[in-house]
Order: sequence, then structure tokens, then C-alpha cells
Amino acid sequence: MDIFERIKKNRGPLGQHSKEPHGYFTFPKWEGELGAHMTFRGKPVLVWSLNNYIGLANNPEVRQIDTEASAQWGMAYPMGARMMSGQTKYHEQLEADLASFMGKEDAFLLNFGYQGCMSAIECLVGRHDVIVYDSECHACMVDGVRLHHGRRFVFQHNDMESFEKQLKHAKQVTSQTGGGILVLTEGVFGMAGDMARLKDIVKFKDEYGFRLFIDDAHGFGTIGNCGRGAADVQGVQDKVDVYFGTFAKAMATIGAFVASDAHVIEYMRYNMRSQTFAKSLPLPIVVGAIKRLEMMRTRPELQAQLWHIAKSLQNGLKQAGFDIGHTDSVVTPVFMKGSLGEATNVTLDLRETYGIFCSIVVYPVVPKDVIMLRLIPTVVHTLEDVNYTIESFKKVREKLEAGQYRAEKIASWA
Repeated sequence: MDIFERIKKNRGPLGQHSKEPHGYFTFPKWEGELGAHMTFRGKPVLVWSLNNYIGLANNPEVRQIDTEASAQWGMAYPMGARMMSGQTKYHEQLEADLASFMGKEDAFLLNFGYQGCMSAIECLVGRHDVIVYDSECHACMVDGVRLHHGRRFVFQHNDMESFEKQLKHAKQVTSQTGGGILVLTEGVFGMAGDMARLKDIVKFKDEYGFRLFIDDAHGFGTIGNCGRGAADVQGVQDKVDVYFGTFAKAMATIGAFVASDAHVIEYMRYNMRSQTFAKSLPLPIVVGAIKRLEMMRTRPELQAQLWHIAKSLQNGLKQAGFDIGHTDSVVTPVFMKGSLGEATNVTLDLRETYGIFCSIVVYPVVPKDVIMLRLIPTVVHTLEDVNYTIESFKKVREKLEAGQYRAEKIASWA
């Protein structure tokens, strides 16, 4: 069959629904200054879907550095891949700053979070090695696993009995292949907001001899001492062998990094194909990231304000009788019972009637007949935003329980 004909007939699990929700549920367009209040389809909305955790996207000092760096160098400098012609002292400075901040010997800048995490995993393991990973790892980690030519075993989310069972399988394989074991988990799981049980995971290191890789996209900058992440919170930073962090969340920019032992980072610099053959990060992004990291390190009040808003939101939701799961981060899920059709109409009502824009998560990410509304608090939110959202959610819950969102046909948003 012709490739294009196959694509026309099978548009994929998400693409099959592309026509109806496009521009509303998928690929929505906000307008206005990045912040808690923006414009969506000509109407003002209260936004709970931006990962601008500590407000650096709006910070005047950060904006000034970004502007000055863009004016001085433009977006082209340096040209070429870092190994060939794209190295600068600023790239080296940012890597040194990140390594020092994370308590590691060295760090390596990556152009993108998703691609970087995927490529780092692929770079570290050979065909004789085995990967053991949490079932709720982010898609970038799963894709990294898919690139691996060796065996892989998945354990039930944060289940230490399941984890050890898969470690035993991995140990049996490596005893025959002579390879090693790489364990993958997130630091903070971005959907439900719970942390990996890192303190329990590292207890198995001596017996099974694995290396631990964590993707801490939602922990970096939001939890731990000055934002050092989930391992710092749990007191096991030195037990994490490879720490991956992205700039796309708390730092509000593009790029990512891995931090580890010096010889491991040197190996990755010369063997991670997605970086070896890719253009270097432009200097305005690098210089801007240096400033952002400095502010994370020296402005603990930003993290404190984030948690003030997050705790006010989470405590208020719990007091109002909402189920927010087991989050121990600022990521705030709200679980309700309802069908896919009801979930759609809940979202429509939140946006059109109450002017609240938040992410909606349904099956298969959550069980069938469960609706998860995912809220991302930031320092640019206010207590008024929190209170208004809780009151609006209470009204929506009443409608949901009364069956007002049931409909044979999903309401139109055109």
C-alpha cells in the first residue's frame, strides 16, 4: 500500500480525532502576555496550564538579559555543532554552573528536553544492557527505551515489590550477557504530581548493582534546596547516577542538561548522536539560562511563593472535598467521575462559562470513567485566582453529579 494512502486511512490514535477538536482541545492558541490571565478565542481566561512555575518567563531581569543577548549575538551564533564550531565559554560556564548546582562532577547541555532525554538513555546502554523502568515514565523516556536494542522490563508505578521482581529478571539476563542495568524513573511524575520513591529505590543498588537515571523535569526548580529536585528532597542526591533536567519548565526557556560523573559526561559528549550532529544552542538561550539558574539559586523566595500558591490551591480543593490524589509536588490533579463525553462538556463549561483553562486528562492515561483536571500553579497566580477556581470547580462538580453534562452529542465549541 502507498504510504500516503495508509496515512489517509489510519490517522493514528490522536490524529483520528484531529478535525473536531483542532484549535480548541488540541493546538489551542492563547494570546497576550504569558501569565495567569490570557485570551483564548477572544475571551479572557484564567490559565492553569503553563509550566512557568517560578515566573521567570515574566521576570523583568530575565527579559532584559534575553533582549540584550539577542541584540548582541542574534539567534545564529554560534554556527555549527559544538564538536565542530559551536563551542563558547558561555556553554562551558552554564555546564559548570549546572554541575555545581546539582552536586555532580560535570554536566552536558542538550538542545531539547524530549530529544535530549531520549538520546541520553540510548547513548548510555548497549545491546547487552537491560533497562528497568517505571510504568508511568514520560513518553521521552519510553521512546529512549524503544531505541534500546537490549532487553527491558517495566515495573508497576512506584511499586517496590514489582520493582524488585523486574530487577531479578534483569539480573538473570545480565548474568548471561555480561551487561549492566539502568533504572529509569521520573523525579516528579508530571501528570499526577507524585514523586518517585527514590529513597526506597536506591536501597536496592548494592544488591543489584544498577545505575539510576532520573528525569526530574517537574522537580527541577520547584522542590528541594533552591530547586535541586526530588532526590535532594529525599536526601539521595548522591545516589542518582544520571540527573536529567529540562529548561522548559521552571526555567521557562528551551534546552536541557544531564549531570553525572565526569567520565560519563565526557562519554556522552562524544557519543550522543543527537548532539554531535546538531547545531549548538544559540547564545541568547545559553546566556539567558545562566541568568535563570542564578535566580533559581539566589532567589529562594520565588520557590516559597510558588508553594504558597500551590498549598493554598491544594488545601482549598481538599477542604472542598475534591480528590487530588497523592501529589507531593506543586502539580495538582483533580479527579472526578465521568465519561469521555462528560469530560468534554466539563471542559467546555469551564472555559466558556467560568473562563478557566486547564488541561483535561482521560482514558487511557487515567482509568475509564475518570476525569482528571490538571492544574499547574505558578508564582504569577494569586489567591484570588485560587479561590475563584475552587468555587467554580464546586459548581461544575454539582452539575456533573446532577447529570447535566450527559449528552448524546458533545456540545459544539465552534
